[in-house]
Amino acid sequence: MSVQQLFAPIAADMQAVDTVIRNRLHSDVALIRRIAEYIVGSGGKRLRPALVLYAAGALDYRGVHHHELAAVVEFIHTASLLHDDVVDESDLRRGKRTANAAFGNASAVLVGDFLYSRAFQMMVGVDEMRVMRVLADATNIIAEGEVLQLLNCHNADVVIEDYLRVIRYKTAKLFEAAARLGGIVAGADDALEQRLAAFGMHLGTAFQLIDDVLDYSADEADTGKHLGDDLAEGKPTLPLIHVMQHGTAEQGALVRHAIEGGGRGDFAAVLAAIQSTGALEETRRYAEAEAKLAIDAISVLPPSIFKEALLQLSDFAVRRKH
Repeated sequence: MSVQQLFAPIAADMQAVDTVIRNRLHSDVALIRRIAEYIVGSGGKRLRPALVLYAAGALDYRGVHHHELAAVVEFIHTASLLHDDVVDESDLRRGKRTANAAFGNASAVLVGDFLYSRAFQMMVGVDEMRVMRVLADATNIIAEGEVLQLLNCHNADVVIEDYLRVIRYKTAKLFEAAARLGGIVAGADDALEQRLAAFGMHLGTAFQLIDDVLDYSADEADTGKHLGDDLAEGKPTLPLIHVMQHGTAEQGALVRHAIEGGGRGDFAAVLAAIQSTGALEETRRYAEAEAKLAIDAISVLPPSIFKEALLQLSDFAVRRKH
């Protein structure tokens, strides 16, 4: 199933979110407008905004605040990408030059700051303390996750628990917040809100695990990024951890050297070690287990096209090719 098919039940809502995004990106500063339009035009799956809409729809929400909150979530996500690309010195995302490559690091960082502050202006407008608390906590934890990932770079002694902690902070937390916000705006009770949050957290974890698989297996034309970026940055992701734990001594030493040194010089040999040890299959199994936990979390939701879409989203997260 394509993203377009997946979003068919919320097509009108997604258009409304896009309108909010474009309206809220306005600034009297020309460079901000230029970079913001560049970012919006670069595409993206918009999974996090969709989570807000689907969670609200599954609880039969009829208002319009979910459009604003979906845009807030997308702004926070985009701001984090802008900052990530500067930290990682990335030059390609979604098949286009990154904002830092196109406009410079300083501009990318400052526009990321603009998006964060605009997001907080918007959530204040919703005038719901629970919303502000959830998003304030999420942005703080995301920042902690980014710092943890930075500390883990070039560290070959990272274990699976450390790696999963980074994923849950840096990636899954915003998925969790998005699903939770859909419940809050729809008036969910505490128990149901927690289930939606759990769904988002497990879905986001599965999504990142597959991202880490695709970094060693995807077609660059599909992903719009360079294959082996994680290795070049010295990131000890699960496929590499698996090789160090289950490969031969020579394979483990090879991967350790690649993580500690970074770069792409060892990519072919590392990829061969990953393939021979079944590291990608093992990482997929982790992702599938997370997707199952996500599905279990929303078993109490009443049947609807929105619940069905959430279930399909769980399947998409682990079966996607880019």
